[in-house]
Amino acid sequence: MDGETPLDTALESSARPEVTLMVRAGATRLLVDLGFAPVWELTLASGRRADICGLGPKGELVIVEVKSGLEDFRTDGKWPEYAPWCDRFFFAVAPGFPLALLDHAPCGLIVADRFGAGIVREAPVHPLAPARRKAMTLMFARHAAIRALRSEA
Repeated sequence: MDGETPLDTALESSARPEVTLMVRAGATRLLVDLGFAPVWELTLASGRRADICGLGPKGELVIVEVKSGLEDFRTDGKWPEYAPWCDRFFFAVAPGFPLALLDHAPCGLIVADRFGAGIVREAPVHPLAPARRKAMTLMFARHAAIRALRSEA
């Protein structure tokens, strides 16, 4: 392994669920620290599923797309379809991800590990239209309520 860490190996492997979980945990902690109430795996009206969606104290919505590694990013052509469903869109990646690949992506950037995360680049703000905001807020609330009930069972 010539100085490689388990994270380096996981970032290069094709099966990286541990990296996905680590990045998701750190990005979730960051959203909570910023005052957002996050949920995982929110299915949007388009049929796409947001890895993390956060609802802020003023009703703002952010979506965070978790990328477990370079292959995950390169094979995902659907990410531009998330922006119309939120006020701000971010990628969240693990330390060691080649950040230069995201220089031209019109979104924010979070680097996360299992303990926390930091915003490397703020996301541009594109306020949702009032009707879409209402629909997304209702979708978010229903998803959170059903998820809470399932965790109680």
